Amino acid sequence: MKQILILACVLFSVQVMAQKKSKIDPATQQVNSNKEAVLATLNGAYEADKKTALQIWEYAEVGYKEVKSAALHIQHLKEAGFTVETGVAGIPTSFVATYGTGSPAIGILAEYDALPGINQSKSPERDPIAGKEAGHACGHHLFGTASVSAGIAIKDLIAAGKLKGTIKVFGTPAEEGGSGKVYMVRAGLFNGLDAVIHWHPANSNGVTTTSALANKSAKFKFYGISAHAAAAPEQGRSALDAVEAMDHMVNMMREHIPQETRIHYVITNGGKAPNVVPDFAEVYYYVRHPKRKDVVEIFDRVVKAAEGAALGTGTKFSYDIIGGTHDLLINKTLAETMQANLEKVGGVNYTEAEIAFAKKIQPTMVTQVDIASAATIKPLTFISEGNSGSTDVGDVSYALPTVGLRAATWVPGTAAHSWQAIAAGGTEIGTKGMLVASKTMAMTAIDLMSNPVLLAKAMEEFIKSKGDYKYKALLGDIKPALNYRD
Repeated sequence: MKQILILACVLFSVQVMAQKKSKIDPATQQVNSNKEAVLATLNGAYEADKKTALQIWEYAEVGYKEVKSAALHIQHLKEAGFTVETGVAGIPTSFVATYGTGSPAIGILAEYDALPGINQSKSPERDPIAGKEAGHACGHHLFGTASVSAGIAIKDLIAAGKLKGTIKVFGTPAEEGGSGKVYMVRAGLFNGLDAVIHWHPANSNGVTTTSALANKSAKFKFYGISAHAAAAPEQGRSALDAVEAMDHMVNMMREHIPQETRIHYVITNGGKAPNVVPDFAEVYYYVRHPKRKDVVEIFDRVVKAAEGAALGTGTKFSYDIIGGTHDLLINKTLAETMQANLEKVGGVNYTEAEIAFAKKIQPTMVTQVDIASAATIKPLTFISEGNSGSTDVGDVSYALPTVGLRAATWVPGTAAHSWQAIAAGGTEIGTKGMLVASKTMAMTAIDLMSNPVLLAKAMEEFIKSKGDYKYKALLGDIKPALNYRD
């Protein structure tokens, strides 16, 4: 009798589960099926994607010089059946890859530029690579690869007739100070899209819920008169004196600007020999603030400091705008959708060897964080301001609804733009995080392409967030500074 009761309970449970499954509408079943398909596709593509990412890690090409990196992504997109337009917005290393037709139209952003002045091997100990002048200290080798792979996974669903619409992958060079996306927004390349998806390497997993700092940057050039610094100093007018005078005035100005402001500079040319009065000197400035209006006003004061420095040292000056980016508009509707997908994908689990790597590299970091946190997902908490970085994704977010995530491609506690980020990004710690990102982006794209109500709600929120503001690039109408890294 007891066995009969147990059998009856099992049959009843099976029947209930079958009834629940049958209640799922066909549209939801298709979405779930599509998500399972992209997860399988991306798992299958992992080894090839890892090879691509590590190849670009080796290239380590700086902004607007990413010739080989862009070419590798373009090759893979063309092989997958995308139509690719290259050299868009006056940038040789940019591209737009398109597959499908009609609405909905979803974009995915891909970056691939490295940072100059820092490099590192894949070792958990400080080990610069001799002769290498740049490194992927911000993980853009992973960024571009995950985005391209997610785009191809969505293309496969469109080709199979399981999704309708258009997927576009945007190759966006020179995020690190070059403002590549700003020129692409200005050129109208995002017109006609319904939403844009992006991600960024990080030391944790979470959807982007804080804004970014607006940023305006320029190189200030001073022109003096050279002379023998000992025999005839009175005949010289030092361009380096002008740079130092400008820097001193800006540093005094820090007391009298909003405390959220960030101003950084490097002297990129200070002369060649101490016994020659420099007739040319150059300093490269960034000005950041949470609000674009304040950035413009503070930058104008920095220009006044340059003007005063030139006047006081008897030199002349000019400046070239290098970049200018908006703050980032957060779209809560899209963020909630991406959060659900990120939680389904989960974080990064380390092998014993990777745990050993992490334990060895952690003592070199300022901040100590639990290694196991790489496997967790941060809860969704919206903060209007608070991010300390800038990104040209901000300008995209003023063009249409935009959503992004961070994935743990570095050991927890790692700072961006560090040798530790380069090291982890060159290992499977980095590529595992990349896979988290590609899966989350692809699943989010499926939701957006399958749910017109969701897109409409996101657009309504975008219009409300943007308000009456009419977008205008902070860098004006200048051409891309293709040689800003020279």
